[in-house]
Amino acid sequence: WVSLQSLSHVCLFCSVALLLPRGHLAFLLLVSPAQQFHCSFNKMFRVNLLNYFPDGKGVYPITKQYAAKCGYNILIHLGKVELRASYFSCHTENNDDEVFMFNFNMIVMDKGKEVTYALNKTCSLPIPWSSREVTCEINYMEVSVRREVPCPTVRTKKDDQQIFPLVCYSYWQVMFQRAGQHLPPMSLSKAQAQGYVFDFTDGRLVFRTPYGQPDSFSTEVNGVPVEVVNAILFSRKSWFVFMVDFVASCSLFEGSYDNGYMVWKTPEMLYPSLNNMRISVGLSGELVEQKIAKERGFDIGKDNGTIQIRMPYDMKGHYSKSFVTDKLYRFYVFNLYFEQILVDENHLETRLQFHKMLATPLLPWPVFTNNLTVIEEGMFNVYLGNFPSDVQLTAVVLNGQESAVSFTNTSSPSITKVVQPNNTHGYTLKVPFANPTVVHKFSKKDGAFQYLLNINYTLVVLPENERFYHLTSLAALFTQISPPVLDPICSESGISFRVKNGPFNYLWDMSIGPDLLTAQLAAQRGYTIHNDSQSLLLTVPLFTHGYEYKDITLSKFFGSFEILMRDHETWEVQSSTVKTCLFSTTELIVCSTDGKMTVVVDLSQFLPSEGSPAQTSLIDRDCRPKETDNTRALFSFPLNACGSIITVKLKHLVQSILS
Repeated sequence: WVSLQSLSHVCLFCSVALLLPRGHLAFLLLVSPAQQFHCSFNKMFRVNLLNYFPDGKGVYPITKQYAAKCGYNILIHLGKVELRASYFSCHTENNDDEVFMFNFNMIVMDKGKEVTYALNKTCSLPIPWSSREVTCEINYMEVSVRREVPCPTVRTKKDDQQIFPLVCYSYWQVMFQRAGQHLPPMSLSKAQAQGYVFDFTDGRLVFRTPYGQPDSFSTEVNGVPVEVVNAILFSRKSWFVFMVDFVASCSLFEGSYDNGYMVWKTPEMLYPSLNNMRISVGLSGELVEQKIAKERGFDIGKDNGTIQIRMPYDMKGHYSKSFVTDKLYRFYVFNLYFEQILVDENHLETRLQFHKMLATPLLPWPVFTNNLTVIEEGMFNVYLGNFPSDVQLTAVVLNGQESAVSFTNTSSPSITKVVQPNNTHGYTLKVPFANPTVVHKFSKKDGAFQYLLNINYTLVVLPENERFYHLTSLAALFTQISPPVLDPICSESGISFRVKNGPFNYLWDMSIGPDLLTAQLAAQRGYTIHNDSQSLLLTVPLFTHGYEYKDITLSKFFGSFEILMRDHETWEVQSSTVKTCLFSTTELIVCSTDGKMTVVVDLSQFLPSEGSPAQTSLIDRDCRPKETDNTRALFSFPLNACGSIITVKLKHLVQSILS
């Protein structure tokens, strides 16, 4: 609710902005050169608006009709409530047309309770009045001229202030002219009953009329719709007739949208001028000269007797709001303030002011995703944007599973809000490939591996919480997939193989010859397997199953171990890793696949004190050592020679025993 007490012709476009963030009230007072009072406030919570202007005569509800008649304009748009009042509005305090006082109470219904805020401001006229002032408001037209005609003499200034309007009302008559014809004259009281207002101040005569009155007429000037009201105010005194000609002429052009620009037009010469016209323009009550306006993005041009104002749809000073139907839209609202100063052949100045609310149609707001995924980083990285401030992300569904929106870098997945320089914002979503929601697929035909992620974003438009969704699908393709690489390591006691854990390791199996490497097999053969989050380590002790031995001497020999990588499904060998290491020889018995046995034996406890390993032999005296030192001898011979005994155990294990 808003009630105004004795609303005056306050300051020249003195603006009061009232912010209501969660029950708090703040004021921002601005003064700019305009002959009108402007009051606006942000509505951060719902406000039921019922407008009253109480004065000494009572309380007046500001209906649509009363506002147009009395010089008020109340606009509710995009979460803002804006009040504009003419200097000559019906409930004003006017001190010599120089000082104007504005007082009103704003009553806000908050949770069912009335909260009253008292607002007041006194402003002085910063610039002199022009000879003629014309205001084309959204809901009315107003003309004021310098008062140069007399009214009957009264006794004192105090009496004049109280009696002057009443005397003048009875002293004057008005006659309207339409389409070149003079309509019958009527008294000012009768004209007021029909919605017209005539006012008399110390220095001005004022005429105000709502649009669409029966005595007005509409026409086109250079293709621009115009409404005109011509009222002739006159009085007779003796043989003299005093006449004042009021002409209210306003462009009715509602604005148009043209390829990224909001366009407004008005005829260049609605009033006589000597071509020394001055133009100022601005948004939301701020009026600047033409040069500065162009620097701010206004494009001001003239064509065929028409002034055309073009504004980029997103220029600074506009209001905008998001809207959802089947997808996201946004529209832009401009509170255009346009002033034109004309000087006629008598050097009389006319100040013509327009206040227009212009709105674009619903413009599609493009929503896009940018796939920033780098495969080597091991995660999906996608940017969603860009959104205006009244749009927020509330939920993300990954492959059908809803994920909480947590704007941190530590969670998995993580979502980060990114603010852009143009006051829009977006969101970066990161999902590791190892996240359980990610789908893995392998194509043997293409030899490629895919990570697949379908994302369904849920966003809302504030404050209505209207939901809309954006879907996108991501695929990370690995075209060069090879079996894991084994890193073999030699040690004194055997060979170890390390393989890094990777996302594709499960596509392959490790085998020792034809045998699949499992924990059970490792335990049977004496291997050890250690697996952590980074890698798997297989340790194969020397002389366990699977070794091949070469170049055996009393001092050293070479041992080799091979691990095969096989396709998990076909069991085909995909790669082989063989590691050969040099080992020191002590004692050993080695059976080779070519049917030979190699034995290195320490004979020190069996030889006589003067004996030598070189003098020893096998059962067959002809099988002498291949190499000896002080205590050891190396024999190498076929399995079925040198007196060896062959025993078959368990029908499949052949064991050669040296006698």
